Amino acid sequence: MKKIKFISIAAATLLTTNAWALGTGLSSYPMMTGKKLISSEVLGVTSTGGGIGAQVRYTQKFSKKAIFDAGLGISGGEMSNRFFTGVDYEIFPDYYQQPKVSVKTTLEMAKEFEESRTKLSLAPTVSKGFSFWGTEAYPYFSMPVGLSLDSDSKTYESTISANLGINGNVPLEQYKHLQANAEVQLGLKDSFTSILVGLSYPIQ
Repeated sequence: MKKIKFISIAAATLLTTNAWALGTGLSSYPMMTGKKLISSEVLGVTSTGGGIGAQVRYTQKFSKKAIFDAGLGISGGEMSNRFFTGVDYEIFPDYYQQPKVSVKTTLEMAKEFEESRTKLSLAPTVSKGFSFWGTEAYPYFSMPVGLSLDSDSKTYESTISANLGINGNVPLEQYKHLQANAEVQLGLKDSFTSILVGLSYPIQ
C-alpha cells in the first residue's frame, strides 16, 4: 500500500511541475542484483528553451541483466511535465578485454514548447571499466534513437543524440560508498544538448 501511495504522489508531482529528464543514467556502473540508488544530478541544457536545473533519479538492478530507472527534474525552461522510465538490458558483460554492451529502452511523456509529446527511444550503450590512479571508473558511450510523437498535431519525428559519460566511486576515503557520474549529451537530430553531473547514494 505504501508503494502505491508513493507512486501516486510521484505521478501527481510529475504532472504538475516543470519536470524533465536527460542523461543515460547509471547503467554502466556494476551493481549487485537488488541494489538501489538515489541520484541527485545538476544539469545545464544549452539547446533553445533550455536552462540550468536539478534532477533526481531512482535506479534499481532487478535481475542479473536488467536495470530499471525513473526520475524527475525541475527547471524554468520550456521543457515541462515530463515523466520518464526505462530499462537497461545487458547483452554482453564487461569481461577481460570485452566491453559491456547493453540496450536501454525509455518511455517519456512530456510537455515541450506547449506541445504534448510521447517519446519512445532505444539506446545501444558500450562501456568498459578502467583503473584511473588506483580507482575504478566506467566510461561509456550511448546513442539514443527514438520517435517523438506530437499528441496535438498527430505527427511524429525521429530523434538522435550521442551521449558520452563516466561513472565511478568518489575517490575520497570517507565518501567512497557514493557513486559520481558526469555526462555530455549532444543533440544530433530533434534532441537536446546538455551537460550533467551527479552523485548517487545507496539505499537499503
